[in-house]
Amino acid sequence: MIDQIPQQPKKWYQGSILVKLTVITLIILALLVPSSWIQGLIDERQESQSKIGTQVSDSWSGSQLIQGPVLMIPYHKQPMAANSTVGYIYLLPDDVHIKANLKTQLFKQGVFDVTVYTSKVGVQGNFAQPNLVKLGIAPGQVMYDKARLLFSISDIKGLLNNPSVKIQGQNYTPEPASGDINPFEQSLQVNFALPATGIIAFNYDLDLKGSNDINFLHIGKTTDVQFISDWKTPRYNGRYLPDTRDTTADGSGAKWHMLYYNRPFPQQWLNDNTILSNSKAIAEATFGVRLQQPVDEYRKVTRTNKYATLIILLTFVSLFLTELIRRQPIHLFNYTLIGAAMIVYYTLLLSFAEQVGYNYAYLISSTATIALISFFTASLLHNKAAAALFAFILTIFYGFIFIIIQLEEYSLLVGGIALFIIVAALMYFSRKINWDSH
Repeated sequence: MIDQIPQQPKKWYQGSILVKLTVITLIILALLVPSSWIQGLIDERQESQSKIGTQVSDSWSGSQLIQGPVLMIPYHKQPMAANSTVGYIYLLPDDVHIKANLKTQLFKQGVFDVTVYTSKVGVQGNFAQPNLVKLGIAPGQVMYDKARLLFSISDIKGLLNNPSVKIQGQNYTPEPASGDINPFEQSLQVNFALPATGIIAFNYDLDLKGSNDINFLHIGKTTDVQFISDWKTPRYNGRYLPDTRDTTADGSGAKWHMLYYNRPFPQQWLNDNTILSNSKAIAEATFGVRLQQPVDEYRKVTRTNKYATLIILLTFVSLFLTELIRRQPIHLFNYTLIGAAMIVYYTLLLSFAEQVGYNYAYLISSTATIALISFFTASLLHNKAAAALFAFILTIFYGFIFIIIQLEEYSLLVGGIALFIIVAALMYFSRKINWDSH
């Protein structure tokens, strides 16, 4: 008679739901470490994109700030002295009307896209005569025949051609300004004879190229700006939001109308070329448009990665409930493998997003991950129907995250409602489990 081998009694921790839940929780916490590594990889790729963008801006042209014009009029400080020194009157325009028509393009550098643009900017307006009484200057001191009109853009290499300036109906060709008396760091100037009376009208056109931003300086008593672009997702910069703005299928547009009461510059002053180069004052008077991607690929991947813990938690809970309902134990090592597959998912998402865009990358990565986990679950449970149900649950989870990522303004609302429904579903299915029998 063959002796039967006695079965080893189960140890206290074997078959314990509490112990298994504790270990599963530890596995989830351990998976947070590689999840943070994925975020580090995303940040590194995003930094690389930023560096590429800086390189393209340096080669193409950077963000543009349209500044000016300013009227600069020399005068004799001591009119009766033979060796009288020369001072300068700085005068800002009464009215400035700017119209900017901007066309964008994506400059591809490797796997990265950088937004660049070309723009036609028309500037027109007029100056009043300087108020010599307030300045304490006699008309005989003013050197009207040596007046200068100066204007500037922040990146001079962005000029596509030499602008033509018209003053009082006469055409002039500007030249680069030099010397310590200029009000802008980089400026162009026109020398002309200023009439002693009457309004001084001007206009000029700028053909520019730039990248990322186009901004304007509030410099007139009245400043009007009209912006038109084929870019559909502008973000408005500075202290002044546009009075009207609209977005159509063809692009976007905006209009500003500003008075000088909030302008941080005086209308006229003497002998101080730093008024218009003060960084704080420029920041207060600058407004414009940033050509912002609605949500770029890296921002979307970053937002998706933030839901990694939630997806892993919901997946493990669903798998654990399936295990209890079917009374087929799944080894903790298999939980770890499924968690590893869900972490690798984000590497796939990032790499494919750089090549084919976020939406297609999400579809490819999610399909591959759901298929892998489902086939693995089918082999563990020996039940294709249960694996199909689990695949359906995973599809709902990943579809839920995709919808949240696409919705910027309503993502919190939709996410809260969906999470409530998920928790309610888990509560419903968990009621069928006799927890005391395990």
